Amino acid sequence: MLARRGLFNAPVPFLDLRMDLRLGVDIGGTFTDFALLDPQRGTVALHKRLTTPHAPERAVIDGALALLAEQGAGLDAVDLLVHGTTLITNATIERRGARTGFLVTRGFRDVIDIGREQRYDLFDLRLRFPEPLVPPALRREIPERVLGSGTVELALDEDAVLAAVQELVEHEGIEALAVGLLHSYAHPAHERRIRALVQSAFPQLPVSLSGEVCPFMREYERWTTTIVNAYTQPLADRYLGALESGLAQAGFRGRLLVMTANGGSATPETARRFPVRLIESGPAAGALMCAWLGRQGGLPRDLLSFDLGGTTAKGALVRAGEPLRRFELEVARVHAFKRGSGLPLKIPVIDMIEIGSGGGSIATLDRRDLIAVGPRSAGAAPGPACYGLGGDQATLTDANLVLGFLDPGFFLGGRMRLDPAAAQRALEARIGRPLGLDAARAAWGIHETANEDVARAFRVHAAERGFDYRSCGMVAFGGGGPVHAMRIARKLRVPRVILPAGAGVMSAIGLLVSPLRFDVVRSDRVQLDGLAPDGLAARFAALETEAAAPLLGAGLGRSAIATGRALDLRYRGQGYEIEVSLPPGDPAELLAGIPALFDRAYRRIFGITFPGQPLEIVNWKASATGPSPALDTARLAVTAPPRPPGATAGKGERPVYDPAAGAYRPVRVLDRYALGPGESVHGPALIEENESTCVLGEGDIAVPDVHGNLVVTIGGGA
Repeated sequence: MLARRGLFNAPVPFLDLRMDLRLGVDIGGTFTDFALLDPQRGTVALHKRLTTPHAPERAVIDGALALLAEQGAGLDAVDLLVHGTTLITNATIERRGARTGFLVTRGFRDVIDIGREQRYDLFDLRLRFPEPLVPPALRREIPERVLGSGTVELALDEDAVLAAVQELVEHEGIEALAVGLLHSYAHPAHERRIRALVQSAFPQLPVSLSGEVCPFMREYERWTTTIVNAYTQPLADRYLGALESGLAQAGFRGRLLVMTANGGSATPETARRFPVRLIESGPAAGALMCAWLGRQGGLPRDLLSFDLGGTTAKGALVRAGEPLRRFELEVARVHAFKRGSGLPLKIPVIDMIEIGSGGGSIATLDRRDLIAVGPRSAGAAPGPACYGLGGDQATLTDANLVLGFLDPGFFLGGRMRLDPAAAQRALEARIGRPLGLDAARAAWGIHETANEDVARAFRVHAAERGFDYRSCGMVAFGGGGPVHAMRIARKLRVPRVILPAGAGVMSAIGLLVSPLRFDVVRSDRVQLDGLAPDGLAARFAALETEAAAPLLGAGLGRSAIATGRALDLRYRGQGYEIEVSLPPGDPAELLAGIPALFDRAYRRIFGITFPGQPLEIVNWKASATGPSPALDTARLAVTAPPRPPGATAGKGERPVYDPAAGAYRPVRVLDRYALGPGESVHGPALIEENESTCVLGEGDIAVPDVHGNLVVTIGGGA
């Protein structure tokens, strides 16, 4: 049924579920990507179409129907649909969430304005921070007080709660409510009583409690996370409702799961309850797939994950075959590369950096008349000038088209035609004429600026985490990743680049290998030398039960759920802590081994330890993970589209801009689908597939491996 072009030959050992078809859908700011897996036949079909920003579910349904129609099937044949989206991220950044009220302990209403009282740039006299999502007029103080120990100092004033919420609903028109009481991580009863009171009086008002969304002791981060959760909850509910309704009308009868930022999937019910965990859900799937590739034979297990899509570029680090994770994320930054300039969120995430250099990123001139790429994007409507949809801004895609890297007649495998003349006009008007450059030179400036932005972001991100990338590989994906990867690898001195089959829609493929997963964290300060083994076991048992509950609710059996444990530790007296993962084992042996585990983690980050200093546990973490679809034995290789008898991989030549010569020169163009394992391609060359183009520089050597990956040695190994 699926033996057509653009397919992967992938014999896939699957879950214990018997599924007909499994569909991954990733909504980006510009394109929505699709990957359709048939686990019985071992094939994956791909599709890509423009996102519909005002009704994103429309692109999901229309694209799914179109892809399935090509395979001679309907949505009724799909047993599982896994969905990743940037909807929550974009709503937070663009301030398109619900009008949200905030109940806070009396005397603490301005904490979300004060923040951490830290400057992210010591020398910037015009420092700006993002405005809180809840303005002062929508905040109400509640008489109550709990101490850090969990002791109630002042009982909750229930009459004050009802009066405050009634005023916010009837006079301020709030659509959602966030509740953030001091020390609710230690004593959540007051917040839970507030929810019961509000639900009784205003049953339609969604309520987010900080003690459930983020039971973390630092109130600024906890309250900001809770506010974002409340701010996006009505939007998530409407979107998921529209998606479920539209899919049902189109014939879908299977199960819908939603990708979360931690690299796992969740049910729509969990996604509605904790929409803040959907931030960066789509990009997380790409990093997850990158880690999977690192676990395959013949590839490095330490990797840089580089995803350049239509709106942004994102990077992640993979160590020993696993993506780095953390319980912290920053969104809506005032300055893209300056940590501390955004809203901090305490949610479990795959540790990623975001660079405003996607294919639709708009190129401008800054105050110094230097080229800047992004962070504003032309998106899907109107999109880059070359899309011919009314856009007139010069974007990165326009630059790559003018440079000759893209074939205007083969974009998306020929399903979408680009307009080179429109791209050239936009480049000349916006960049070329102001700088006295022709369109080609302006295009190269844009291309190289984006490359340097990505390389700089990787350098900082890796240095902050003690990650030496000079001997590892880079996995490049997204529609623009293979276009830019080799140039960026040269800047970073990364010796090898891996371009997976179907790189242009790899995040959608990554959705197909994501397990059900839920993580929890709870602050509970304990001195390590005063902790008994049974206390360690009891605390983790309670956390593991909480983490497993959403997976059990999704229908998994307890025996199918794997659990993980970690602690945030610090030397007693320090202000911040580091995470230490714990192996399974006897509680007494585990407790005795924690100091050595902490020393190794501390030395890896800071290069020094302080033996004999007492340790303090600050946060307790547990994860629950369901079984993953096993792809270890898969041979990911794209089936070649129909070709004339005797045809070779060569597709002719195309003029490509050479910056050293300042002129165009002919470069070979090859069909990736026609390249067999071990067949080497020497640069300069262009290797095309439906969703992307690989740009090889002088001296680069590309060789397809047995898994269908295109492995590029940069500069011939120099």
